[in-house]
Amino acid sequence: MENLVRILLENGTLWVPRVIGVVVILVVFFIIAKIIKRIITKAAKRLKFAGNLTSLLSRTSSITLTILGIVTALGTLGINVSALVAGLGLTGFALGFAMKDTISNLLSGVLILLYRPFEIGNRIKISGYEGIVISIDLRYTELDSESNKVLIPNSKLFTDPITVLQ
Repeated sequence: MENLVRILLENGTLWVPRVIGVVVILVVFFIIAKIIKRIITKAAKRLKFAGNLTSLLSRTSSITLTILGIVTALGTLGINVSALVAGLGLTGFALGFAMKDTISNLLSGVLILLYRPFEIGNRIKISGYEGIVISIDLRYTELDSESNKVLIPNSKLFTDPITVLQ
């Protein structure tokens, strides 16, 4: 029994500083993620970005910092994180390849919202479709064409020629 107590005390003195370090690292990364999220939100309001674009940027930065904090905390505990980082990279590659069309629409939507080649209320013509822009989302743009609702994927809007008729 005395040996068990002695072993626990010896191991406790080794692990307590590491656990405290992990908690500090996680708290610091969590605080940094919140600060960056606020900075992005304020800057986006000042630059008049679309709400869904602001939400995407702030969530992406927050999730990225949280994952980086978790990996750093695991490394502080003494866990070999190189295999974990390689696994995350392979997972990202596989997801990117599997969702290439969705990601293409998403990135095209971000670029359309940033560059603003047309705005809500403009009449545009693309690939045989013509109508008034009702909404611009991250995935598609909605047109009102003679009382019909037409959804055009943003990747098509970004790669095909657009005529803005006003």
